[in-house]
Amino acid sequence: MALLSRIGRRGLVLAFMALALGLGSAPTAALAKPRLETVTLVTAKGRTAFTVEIAATPAEQERGLMYRKSLAPDRGMLFIYKQPQPAAYWMRNTYIPLDILFIAPDGRVLSIARNARPLDETPIPSGGIISGVLEIAGGRAAQLGVLPGDKVLHRIFPK
Repeated sequence: MALLSRIGRRGLVLAFMALALGLGSAPTAALAKPRLETVTLVTAKGRTAFTVEIAATPAEQERGLMYRKSLAPDRGMLFIYKQPQPAAYWMRNTYIPLDILFIAPDGRVLSIARNARPLDETPIPSGGIISGVLEIAGGRAAQLGVLPGDKVLHRIFPK
């Protein structure tokens, strides 16, 4: 009741209306649908397309694939950097193993962290300047024969 007396009945009604209309930041962020795009890996074994969620904002990049219980073999997440930079990733709150492909500005795979261990907070460095990171299910890079130097096709990389 202390809260009610401080903000008054009218303020309480307005607060509930804002939440009901989705004006609170937490409900709308939680309900936002991910932007899906296609990324194609080109290896000596051929081409493989993935449907990926785009992580372009700092908030999307911070959350990444945390809290997921599974990841289909044809799905992933693409992290996009506006400026090429070195980066390091960890597996905090990530429950599934991932293959992390660090992508150079020219669209080639710079390095690969294979089967990154769930919940491990040890930094995984990119090994150089990157413009993007592709996270896919752990073990997929080996299945597809992905190696440093292979090409990643997506609108952010030159053709």
